[in-house]
Amino acid sequence: MEISIRDGEEFIKLGQAMKKAGMVDSGVDAKFIIQDGQVKVNGEVDTRRGRKLYPGDVFEFNGEEVKVV
Repeated sequence: MEISIRDGEEFIKLGQAMKKAGMVDSGVDAKFIIQDGQVKVNGEVDTRRGRKLYPGDVFEFNGEEVKVV
């Protein structure tokens, strides 16, 4: 799966990206899942909800990978 960054934006935050990809229903859900160490960014666990994702970054949750384009 791929998601795109909004026009004019340089990055998207991890919590926002998860919501946009339909992995979570709300930012609160994303916060707890990320803080719990259940999300990988570029193959490594990242617990920062505000982690900036740029085109080419890949994040993974629950066996599903999403690439930022």
